[in-house]
Amino acid sequence: MSTIGILGGGQLGRMLALAGHPLGHSFVVLTPDAGAPAAPVAETIVAAYDDRAALEALAARCDVVTYEFENVPPVAVDVLRDLVPVRPGGLALEVASDRVREKTLFGELGIPTVPYAAVDAARDMDAAVRYAGLPAVLKTRRLGYDGKGQRVLRRSGDVDGAFTGLGAVPLILEGFVDFRRELSIVAVRGLDGATAFYPLVENRHEGGILRFTRAPAPNLEPEHQAKAEGYATALLEALDYVGVLALELFDDGVELLANEIAPRVHNSGHWTLEGAETSQFENHLRAITGAPLGSCRARGESAMINLIGDAPDPLAIQAVPGAHLHLYGKTPRPGRKLGHVTVTASDASTLDARVERL
Repeated sequence: MSTIGILGGGQLGRMLALAGHPLGHSFVVLTPDAGAPAAPVAETIVAAYDDRAALEALAARCDVVTYEFENVPPVAVDVLRDLVPVRPGGLALEVASDRVREKTLFGELGIPTVPYAAVDAARDMDAAVRYAGLPAVLKTRRLGYDGKGQRVLRRSGDVDGAFTGLGAVPLILEGFVDFRRELSIVAVRGLDGATAFYPLVENRHEGGILRFTRAPAPNLEPEHQAKAEGYATALLEALDYVGVLALELFDDGVELLANEIAPRVHNSGHWTLEGAETSQFENHLRAITGAPLGSCRARGESAMINLIGDAPDPLAIQAVPGAHLHLYGKTPRPGRKLGHVTVTASDASTLDARVERL
């Protein structure tokens, strides 16, 4: 069995470790937060991600290193990859951490997106708006997540000051799309190149934060799944990827448009903990350690509800049949993901009733 290093000690690192313990793996987490959610379930090195001595100590204790967020400083991968395998590799991090580079890769692979334009200075705004149109979303190219680092521009008066309002850093302007719903697919590629795909799921966001996932997505045509798997396959191969990757999509009723990728286990895949034959967390560990991939088949109908800002009474949640509570050990505060609930059922109507209770 392997000792696995994780860059990042958040809830994804926690769930990776919890999935790996039954497989015989042990874990070492590098995080600047001594009270990180993963700390109770893994050996913890408390240090900055660019601390060379800490990175060397992590590599010395591990057989392979992975990460739970895509904003890992490049120096961390530069140090580690000379000492220990890092999976997924640095190319995936480089692409996913820059929204323009990400969109460029989509285009190179023939994966459709919304219209977009790079904005490197305030003087680029007018040309970007002419190309992408209004309304549009102005986003930081790096570091934004859960609705942070972005601003909606609805009319020409919103353009003035928008560049400086987001910090006068490199940005991307993305045109709006009249989509019916948001979908995502979680894919996994093994060390031997084998691939597997979970069913497409439907996601609902509020304030830029994922609130609810339904799995599999209702009213799907077979070509939707096939198209999404084709997009994901192209990305996995182009990035020489090993591990779990999530691809977020817009369904406009005609086409599936790529929004962004996450080179890691993903919030929209949490339903797999109880709703799939092999969870996304176990499959990520299987992939990076060279084990055969597990089945991604759904076990009936599932949903995932994020607990944002506050958590309800655990006993009330556990009173709902098919409901499974996952708390991350975080202190409550507005907008913070404190945990999630998965709920399973054998059919859609039963799932709907259980979700309504939750």
